[in-house]
Amino acid sequence: MADRFIAVAGNIGAGKTSLVRYLATEYGFQPVYEPYADNPYLDDFYVDMKAWSFHSQIWFLAHKYRLHCELEGLPGTLVQDRTIYEDAEIFATYLHRSRRMSKRDHDTYMELYRAMQTRLRPPDLMIYLRCPVRTIRKRITQRGRPSEQDIPTSYLRKLNDLYDGWMDGWTASPVLVWQTDELDYLGDLVGHLAFRREIDRFLG
Repeated sequence: MADRFIAVAGNIGAGKTSLVRYLATEYGFQPVYEPYADNPYLDDFYVDMKAWSFHSQIWFLAHKYRLHCELEGLPGTLVQDRTIYEDAEIFATYLHRSRRMSKRDHDTYMELYRAMQTRLRPPDLMIYLRCPVRTIRKRITQRGRPSEQDIPTSYLRKLNDLYDGWMDGWTASPVLVWQTDELDYLGDLVGHLAFRREIDRFLG
């Protein structure tokens, strides 16, 4: 079983993958990345969320659950880019509230998620990357993923609201909140030192 499990949470474009790479390089942690590109429904989902929301989210749920189970058998400290919790608490919740996922589909999805959740080991540390929508939009443009370019700004804003609410109620592990647009731990010395102090405090 892994010695420690660190989760990195945040909206699309908040900097999760960059942080996972940084922690893997700086601390020697084993990185675990989101299986983003493998989802065969994702391009269709961004074109028609209502038609493809359930399919896309079920794919993520199944793959994330399998990944979590596999991680529990690995040694060392693992750092994961987006966990199964966000898939359910943020994305599926948004899709249901915005009427892009029916109540029947959402109920089925959440029944599966709750059953899986009872078998999951929660992270030892949750790092939440908070980022305003204007910065997220800029980063999405810069990285150039075709399926993301037409994501509505209103969608990103509502996801941010859900993230803030979810983190306010998260009690399964300590939480480190990092404002990514104000403190650049990669390119700014002050931000880098501040982040190192925070992460070292949690890691002991």
